[in-house]
Amino acid sequence: MYQTRYHRASSIAEAVALVQRAQEGKFLSGGMTLIPAMKTRLAAPSDLVDLRHVPGLSGIAVSGRQVSIGAATTHFEVASHGELAAACPAICHLAAHIGDPHVRHMGTIGGSIANNDPAADYPAAMIALDVTIVTSTREIAAEDFFTGLFETALDDDEMVTAVRFTAPLDAGYMKFPNPASRYALAGVFISRSEAGVRVGVTGAGADGVFRSTEIEQALSARFDATALDGMTVSPDALMSDIHASAEYRTNLVVVMARRAMAGIAKSS
Repeated sequence: MYQTRYHRASSIAEAVALVQRAQEGKFLSGGMTLIPAMKTRLAAPSDLVDLRHVPGLSGIAVSGRQVSIGAATTHFEVASHGELAAACPAICHLAAHIGDPHVRHMGTIGGSIANNDPAADYPAAMIALDVTIVTSTREIAAEDFFTGLFETALDDDEMVTAVRFTAPLDAGYMKFPNPASRYALAGVFISRSEAGVRVGVTGAGADGVFRSTEIEQALSARFDATALDGMTVSPDALMSDIHASAEYRTNLVVVMARRAMAGIAKSS
């Protein structure tokens, strides 16, 4: 590795100021993506600003159906939080199947969505749950936050501080994981609220996470797995790579949606 300066921020304001002053500063949360990228020289920040000790950046608050999750909250904490499991068990299920135990105990929800890996799990939940992403300067709707592969609406000196949403009436998530990385070859998060049905798809889109209007329309007409019988999703905007073709993912998205619906039915 190369020389870099390490800073341990004690507040959000200090963290932002440190990045602004650096030649090429990066926020460091769990480091599950950034550190490996630095080791392979895919990233070369001049300064690392550690957010793990900033007060108020971690923790989960549930008040009725209103949920707030601090950006530095680990996947393990999301997976094992009792009140959150009662309000929205699907997001706990999602977090429990991210990576391996090391990743779940170190990786954070804020780091995951800020990185916006096209096969990461959380972006699908953010889209489907109509989450508001809170940053150091503003609030951004999830649909406006994810802008492309590894791209978000965040400015260079802007950091995610929390995510907020209203717990849905029903929700489920299912993914087909890559057996080595456990990233999603296709993952589907389904949410039903008073406003309707929303479906977020990760791992399959050529441009990253997206909403599936075809599945939303089918489930809006009948919120049951049988509504997806004979369903097809266009492969035009789907990803082809060494793991799976767009045509394969077309089928996989529908299969994962059916499994997510089966999970919802089982928990009802």
